[in-house]
Amino acid sequence: METVVEEKNSMVDFLTCDGKQIILIGTAHVSRQSAKLVEDTIHEQSPDTICVELCETRLASLKDVDRWRNMDIVKVIKEKKALMLFMNLLLASFQKKMADKFDIKPGQEMINAIKAAEKINACLVPADREIQVTLSRVWRGMGFWEKIKFIFSLIFSFGAADDIKEEDIEKMKQEDILQTILSDVKKTHPIIEKVLINERDQFLAEKIRTAPGEKIVAVVGAAHAPGIKKYLASNDKIDLSELNRIPPAGKTGQILKWLIPAVILFLVAMGFSMKGESIGADMIWVWIIAHSLLAGIGALLALAHPLSILSAVLFAPFSPLNPIIKVGWVSGLVEAFTKNPKVKDLEAIPHDISSIKGFWRNNVTRILLVVVFTNLGSSIGTFTAVPLMLKLFH
Repeated sequence: METVVEEKNSMVDFLTCDGKQIILIGTAHVSRQSAKLVEDTIHEQSPDTICVELCETRLASLKDVDRWRNMDIVKVIKEKKALMLFMNLLLASFQKKMADKFDIKPGQEMINAIKAAEKINACLVPADREIQVTLSRVWRGMGFWEKIKFIFSLIFSFGAADDIKEEDIEKMKQEDILQTILSDVKKTHPIIEKVLINERDQFLAEKIRTAPGEKIVAVVGAAHAPGIKKYLASNDKIDLSELNRIPPAGKTGQILKWLIPAVILFLVAMGFSMKGESIGADMIWVWIIAHSLLAGIGALLALAHPLSILSAVLFAPFSPLNPIIKVGWVSGLVEAFTKNPKVKDLEAIPHDISSIKGFWRNNVTRILLVVVFTNLGSSIGTFTAVPLMLKLFH
C-alpha cells in the first residue's frame, strides 16, 4: 500500500492511495467558501466517486425533507432513545443557529456534494460512522457527573453560537463542530477527543480508501483531514466492526444499578431495626421527598403538563429501586399522551430548535426535555438522599 501527497491547494489535498487518486477537501460545515469550493472542485475533477462526511442516517435526513413528519415520539421514548435524539437536536441547533446567522444552510457543502454526485452520475458514499454509535461510545465512556457536564455543555452551546462572528467561521475549519461545542469539556475528558475525532478519522479514512472508483473526491470537515491523511498513509488495518461496536455498560454501572436499590433497602431495614420505627420512617420520607421534589422540579423546568409533573412526583421514589424503568420515560410518555403532538409540531422542529424558547414551545422537543430533566432530577435525588439517610444514624 502506498499513499503519496502529490499536491496541496488551500484546503484541497491531492493524494494517491493504492493506485487511486483521492482529492481530499477540508471544509467548515457553515461556510460559503467551503460550499463553493466543493462545488467547483467536483465540477473540475469529475470523479467516479464522492465520499461525504455523513453517515447513512444523516444522508437520509438531508435527502428526506419530510423526515420529522414521520417521527414517532412515543416509539422513541419506548426504545430508550430520547436522550440520544435530544443530543442530536442540540447539535443540530448549534449548527442551525450559525447557519441562520450567516444566511447559509447547515452542511451546504455536503448538499452541494450530493447534488454534484447526482448531476455527474458519480457513486455517493456516506463515509462517516453512524452518529448514534459515536454518541453511544462517548456516553458509555463517561461517569455520571461527566454525563451531566456533557449535557449542560451541549445546552450552553446556544450562547456560544451567538458569540461567533463570520470571520471566526474560517478558524472553525481547524475544529470539528463537536469540538467547538465541547471545547471546555474535552480538556478534562479525553474520551471525547478519542471518539469524536480520532476514531472517526480512522473510520473515514478506511471508507475513503475502500470506496469504488479510480478517482475519488472526499468532502470532510477540515479538522479530520490531517488524521485521514495519516491513516491513509499507514499500512495498519482499520477494523470498522470494532469502531462500530457499542461497548457494553461498564461493570461498575451495572453493579451500581442493582447495588443502589439493595443498599437503600438495607439502610431502611437497619434504620428500623437499630434506631426504631421513627428513624426508619424518617429515612423513607427523606428518600421519597428527595426524589419526588427533584424529579418534580425537573419536570417543572421542562414546563411539563401537570399530569406529567404529578407522574414524576409519584413514580420518582420507586424508579431507582427498579433500574429497568426510569421515571423520565414515564413522565415523558404521560406528556406525549397529554400534549398529543401534531404533524405541525414535527414539521416545526427544524425552525424551533434554533432558539431556547423553541425547544420549550414545540410539543415534541418539550417531551424530550421532560424525559431528560426528570431523569436528571431523580438521579440527583439519589445522590442527595443517601447522605441524608446516613446522617439519621448519628
